[in-house]
Amino acid sequence: MITGKNYIGVDTSAKNSRTYSTFNPKLNKPTEWIFHEASKEEVNAAVEKAAVAFETYRTFSDRKKAEFLKAIASEIESLGDELISVYVQESGLPEGRAKGERGRTMGQLRAFATLLEEGSWVEATIDTAQPDREPLPKVDLRKMLLPIGPIVVFGASNFPLAFSTAGGDTASALAAGCPVIVKSHPMHAGTGELVASAIAIAAKKTGMPDGVFSNLNSSDLEVGQLLTVHPKVKGIGFTGSTNGGMALYRLASQRKEPIPVFAEMGSINPVIVLPSALEQKGSEWATQYAGSIMLGAGQFCTNPGLILGIKGQALDSFVATLGSEIEKLDPTCMLHPNIYEGYEKGKKELSSQPKTVEVASHNGNVAPNFAQQKVLTVSAEDFLANPVLHREVFGPFSIVVQCKDKEELITVTQELEGQLTGTILGKETEIKTYTEVVNALVNRVGRIIFNGVPTGVEVCPSMMHGGPFPSTTDSRFTSVGTSAIRRWVRPVSFQSWPSELLPEALRNNNPLGIMRLVNGEHTKQKI
Repeated sequence: MITGKNYIGVDTSAKNSRTYSTFNPKLNKPTEWIFHEASKEEVNAAVEKAAVAFETYRTFSDRKKAEFLKAIASEIESLGDELISVYVQESGLPEGRAKGERGRTMGQLRAFATLLEEGSWVEATIDTAQPDREPLPKVDLRKMLLPIGPIVVFGASNFPLAFSTAGGDTASALAAGCPVIVKSHPMHAGTGELVASAIAIAAKKTGMPDGVFSNLNSSDLEVGQLLTVHPKVKGIGFTGSTNGGMALYRLASQRKEPIPVFAEMGSINPVIVLPSALEQKGSEWATQYAGSIMLGAGQFCTNPGLILGIKGQALDSFVATLGSEIEKLDPTCMLHPNIYEGYEKGKKELSSQPKTVEVASHNGNVAPNFAQQKVLTVSAEDFLANPVLHREVFGPFSIVVQCKDKEELITVTQELEGQLTGTILGKETEIKTYTEVVNALVNRVGRIIFNGVPTGVEVCPSMMHGGPFPSTTDSRFTSVGTSAIRRWVRPVSFQSWPSELLPEALRNNNPLGIMRLVNGEHTKQKI
């Protein structure tokens, strides 16, 4: 049941008289639920509880934390149809998407539980002492990853489950041993509260300390700012706009003790269509990319917003087919009127730029908040000269950039900002003659795709969902997959400590039975 209250550890609270509602974009009216803004007092209470909980939670075994994560997944599943119904009402997304995202959310939690149960993620590294070494003795040194402290997670607008209350940021931080305070996204606060209630139940059932998880409501900037500057918060996870992510980054860097902000921000996800792809499968690729641009009303961070090719009849045919295919598709509902307005503003701004040519657009009558798709084309020369055309338009929008030759294609690729993904379409044999293009793209992205579409992010250890600035604030880390845990830990070395006083992962007898790097060799053997 949705109460509209804040979850502060095991307690619910509604001390602030300021309230707000979520919005049903399909019906174009507010939902029935009323939510209480978190007060400054409630923010402080959540952080204080998290700080106290950290001292206990950090000592829990990986297996105990794994039980907690698996219990969260089970409790989310137990929410049943109510969660799906609220998700659909607050997002305008279809039921199938809601169920798929719920499955992904539970899958992420269970994947981190599996990681913890295996145990080697702590990267235990041991270099034993050599007292007889000449000219100087060598001391015993042992290193492993340890949690950094309470983490604040900002829910994402476009993924009410998988990137929000119990999404990848929360799951990875809890797996690392860090309590989590979620700043619930105001567009889907009801979905967030239901998930928060599931986490609270799971925490109680598995004996977690009070304060290991909190969920705070907020429809403006104040709560997020208070959380970011609180001295007991040690890290931030954010998925959203570049403006929002950079505001948090600057705020966190100005603290007396600066903390890391892992923000996933804008990306236009360039797609390079090589001549062989245009000549052999141009029509097929055009049809597939029309669907990719339209997927989820274009509200994916991996939406292909830029397509690059070399001028010629084959590219002309590709562009024509892309336009005709995308015009056949029906517009779909965006997440919120504010997002729809932002899309319309961005689409209008880029469409009004000099030298751009409209390829296709949907101009028929649609219901409120339904995004009408658009594709433009422009020469590489004009694209390079106009930074406005490099901006992300969050929605079903894309630009085809026409390069005069391979050299200009290399130049455009080199001039791109950092991106989450980049894609190459073409034959394997052709890649050998386009190595400079490939290398330029690798330098600008976190994930490079061959003969596919960027939409769709697999949750697995090998996934890299991050990229050079401004797609993220730190290109060394991913927000998807089990490697995401590395954002919430730091390496600590123990020098000359008695084995029995060390963390279990570093003891001579290896009681956890994990893989360790001992004197340069990976082994599970005792020392």
